[in-house]
Amino acid sequence: MIFGATDGMSFTSELLAAAIRLGCGVRLLPDEALPVAPCVFFANHSSHLDFATIWAALPPAQRHRVRPVAGRDYWEKTPLRRWLAVRVFHAVLIERQKVTVATNPLAPMVAALDAGASLIVFPEGTRSADGKLQPFKSGLHHLARARPTTPLVPIFLDNLNRILPKGDFLPVPLVATLAVGAPLVFDAVEPKPDFLARAHHALAALQRP
Repeated sequence: MIFGATDGMSFTSELLAAAIRLGCGVRLLPDEALPVAPCVFFANHSSHLDFATIWAALPPAQRHRVRPVAGRDYWEKTPLRRWLAVRVFHAVLIERQKVTVATNPLAPMVAALDAGASLIVFPEGTRSADGKLQPFKSGLHHLARARPTTPLVPIFLDNLNRILPKGDFLPVPLVATLAVGAPLVFDAVEPKPDFLARAHHALAALQRP
């Protein structure tokens, strides 16, 4: 299945990715630094720029197969946001406010992985106001248990909370950094708290001193 757009839209996406990298100061990641799709990139969350920055930093082959997981309530609020989420980033939009059996966020994420896409997720569940890493919610564990052979790749984003702080709409001209860690492997016998602590530690270890 082809996830990224082709022709004109692909060209537009490449220009947008280059503009995001230039604006945030992050570099294009080398292919050899990443596992073959599908995989799950999990990152800290402090800015609306987070998933766009990861998306832009991925090499084109990975970028065209990655789908950020984002809240439907925010990204469907305006026609522009919906166009960006659906047509540019190919996001998996999930329900966060009125979750039922029918709107279980896990189902569309698993379907995307089964279709060959990678995912970008934020285990903290909400943006950090001060950039400090918060405790992980259980969603990453549920996703890993559902597809236990899928590599889990930690990515730590630094300074994006200062470039576009929570509640602001205009970015500040500062430089961000993006660090990628070794993939984690899910262990079915590992208790959920231990798994979440291990994933949290893997992400925290990527922070600059």
